[in-house]
Amino acid sequence: MSLKRKAAAIGIAEVKPWKEPPPDLTPLKLMAQLTAQVLDDAGLEKKDLDGFLVGMPFADPGMLYPASACEVLGINPRMLNVVDIGGATPAGMIWRAAAAIDAGMCRAVLCIVADLNKLGDQRVPVVSVQREFESPYGNIGANCGYAMIAHRHMYEYGTKPEQMAKIAVDQRTNALRNPLATFNDKPLTIEDVLNSRMIVDPLHLFEIVSPCSGGAAVIVASPEIAKRAKNPPVWLLGAGEYSNHASITYAPSLTDSPIKPAADLAFEMAGVERKDIDLVCPYDCYTITVLITLEDAGFCKKGQGGPFVMEHNLTYAGDFPCNTHGGQLSFGQPGLGGGMSHVTEAIRQLMGRGDQRQVRNAALAYVNGNGGIMSEQVSLILERRA
Repeated sequence: MSLKRKAAAIGIAEVKPWKEPPPDLTPLKLMAQLTAQVLDDAGLEKKDLDGFLVGMPFADPGMLYPASACEVLGINPRMLNVVDIGGATPAGMIWRAAAAIDAGMCRAVLCIVADLNKLGDQRVPVVSVQREFESPYGNIGANCGYAMIAHRHMYEYGTKPEQMAKIAVDQRTNALRNPLATFNDKPLTIEDVLNSRMIVDPLHLFEIVSPCSGGAAVIVASPEIAKRAKNPPVWLLGAGEYSNHASITYAPSLTDSPIKPAADLAFEMAGVERKDIDLVCPYDCYTITVLITLEDAGFCKKGQGGPFVMEHNLTYAGDFPCNTHGGQLSFGQPGLGGGMSHVTEAIRQLMGRGDQRQVRNAALAYVNGNGGIMSEQVSLILERRA
């Protein structure tokens, strides 16, 4: 099966993340705002939407969530579902929307995520390996898992702290040109990153995402609708998805991730080479995540991620533009909206709407979504045709 040019992104909407969301705001209210914005951006009306994909907000859980959300939003879809693969959810929505369109189930799909970072709203699974066998011994949350990955990569390949820090520095440079970024008022240096508070050795404060609230939306449409849309359509060329563990304890390797098979599938479907890509938007909950993504997606050899990021300029004006919106490290991580920010940024750049951070002649983008602790992986190749 191939989804090459079977559907295109035609509209995007995104809000500036809040560290403290408005007290009367709910995920459904935010979704209503995003829906109005993305419809306006795409030049469509609500009646044009006949597909709906939503990420389950931590702050607003409930049964039959897609139908409940559609009821509030006033959408009558022919296809609706929850996508639940962690931070890979937004990227996973794009190819699922394209597949539904290709199958003739719908013609225009609203892909939407919205979440509020409020204390006490985090849900704990009833059945959880982590809860039963890891947390009691101190392996709590994602920080520990990604720290283990970073330590192992340093041990196996000689990766240096300053190499990981360089990723945060270049992405902050990008964020300075993004008015929606949470951290867009002060540049970083490698020394700033390495002198910031150690959270879980070897990861420092500026190498870890800052949770906040927010959301984003994308409309994916059929070729017929895309050709009459207000914006230049951004076509899905290739997609790949893969997972080989849930808990990092049971991962086959700490340094070889499921990104490789996901990326290989995406590039094979797209029929393009790594050298053809104009910008990359890898999920960046931690600096080590970017480094491993660049290796496993095939942009450099395994173990050479550290030297690669030092040798290349990862800013919007550099020779290897990476997370030109600032990445979640500087944009912020508003729940699943953080993962969607990589998708919206790639679409924005390919539409030529990057403003002060526009990548010159951007035609092809690679996006990767990461769920759990390097668990669920989704790779996308997006294209703007001349």
